[in-house]
Amino acid sequence: MKKILLLTFALAALISCKSDDNQAAPGEVNLVFKNQVAGNDLILSSQTYTNASGDSYRVNELKYIISDIVLIGANGQEFVVPQSESYFVVNEADNGSKTLSIPDVDGRKYNKIRFGFGVDQSNYPLNGVNNFIPTAEETGMLWSWSAGYKFIKFEGEYDTDTTTDAPFIIHVGSHGTTLDNYKTIELDLATDFTVNDNTSNINLIFDVARIFDAGLQNFSLQEKDDIQVDPVYAPIIASNISTAFSAE
Repeated sequence: MKKILLLTFALAALISCKSDDNQAAPGEVNLVFKNQVAGNDLILSSQTYTNASGDSYRVNELKYIISDIVLIGANGQEFVVPQSESYFVVNEADNGSKTLSIPDVDGRKYNKIRFGFGVDQSNYPLNGVNNFIPTAEETGMLWSWSAGYKFIKFEGEYDTDTTTDAPFIIHVGSHGTTLDNYKTIELDLATDFTVNDNTSNINLIFDVARIFDAGLQNFSLQEKDDIQVDPVYAPIIASNISTAFSAE
């Protein structure tokens, strides 16, 4: 009899927890991307920044691909955004692209987010994600001469002791099976939030300075200012970028 009562209580508790977790109505979550340089808003073209290597640089263009978005609940449950709706190009010059709206998110409490930087090679060529391929092409995030995506398009000018306005180009992606620069990024949210039938915002900071100075391996434009299909420098940039995001 005692065992039966304990089992009854356990089942009741389990049902109660499950009910509590799912009692909130679905809602919308906006991911708001804020591109900054060491805590200050990124300003294209007119603002000069200095990295740890002493390069003075200006950013004319910044775009990157965000994919495979997952919201993680306080109890470990995950809300996986469907693949067909989970690929975006964030473009600093287009304010509309910096807010990603996710509808019909399961109603529960969340405390973490996980997403991809770039496109996972296992998902090439993104069959069933036909809406993203034109977007990537229109925004210049596809290599026309090679099957693959530019995970980041980062361009501008920099100054040296002998040269001013020297151009730099950083385009990082994955190529074939030997150069995989896709990164999975998981962040603790600044505060837990509960999705219900209203709209919640998550602010995600991307610190451009960490492209150069991530504490993993500092990088100077004077070493190389044109990085595209590069087996040496592209992985350094991708690893630095994996540390550049934070949740506010």
